[in-house]
Amino acid sequence: MKVVALIPARYEASRFPGKLMAKLGTKSVILRTYEAVIKTCLFSETYVVTDSDIIYNEIIDNGGKAIKSKKEHECGSDRIAEAAEQIEADIIVNVQGDEPFTKEGPLTELLSVFEGPDADQIDLASLMQVLNKVNLIEDPNYVKVVVNQENYAMLFSRSPIPYPRNNAANPKYYEHIGVYAFRKQALIDFYNTPMTILEDTEKIECLRYLEIGKKIKMVETEYMGIAIDTPEDLENAKAFIED
Repeated sequence: MKVVALIPARYEASRFPGKLMAKLGTKSVILRTYEAVIKTCLFSETYVVTDSDIIYNEIIDNGGKAIKSKKEHECGSDRIAEAAEQIEADIIVNVQGDEPFTKEGPLTELLSVFEGPDADQIDLASLMQVLNKVNLIEDPNYVKVVVNQENYAMLFSRSPIPYPRNNAANPKYYEHIGVYAFRKQALIDFYNTPMTILEDTEKIECLRYLEIGKKIKMVETEYMGIAIDTPEDLENAKAFIED
């Protein structure tokens, strides 16, 4: 099974413009993310896929591999799907460009489902972790996911789901972590389908997969990486680097 990592990297970001080129110690966020993915030794090949000459040159100039997008894309899945059409792979893993602390453990857990007893049913897999703090459950920047008894995704939302009509039922809340492993065909099918209503409403790309009938296996993890979404995240992350 050939597994390839693609890292979508858009220069513009509404909350933190140019964040992937921001310095985290001596290196940019995107370079640290690329190097962290390489360090896992899980992938036959790893590429940064970007719309930006600045990011493209950052990776190439530091000895890495990068692919320049030919079209404009609204989400990371569309961006890597364009690149994936030309890449030979069975499984494509999408690691977000703002995850410089990506670790081997959660990615190994994610890939293991494609060798499990229900592997033939899985179109793509993704990670989730338990949310315990009420302020995070209610925060629309934290995407929540509801799963069935076999851990297949039923719904994603920025709203608190399930709605706690009966708190005595002791509902569990999961945050969706935006790291994916796709069968290549599922990714291509997504790319060839226009944005769906639910996806457009919530701005959550996983909803398009559900709307077109794809099965998403969720993997619970204690993933504690720091995503760089804001300048405050960048400052907090500096305490965890050594160079």
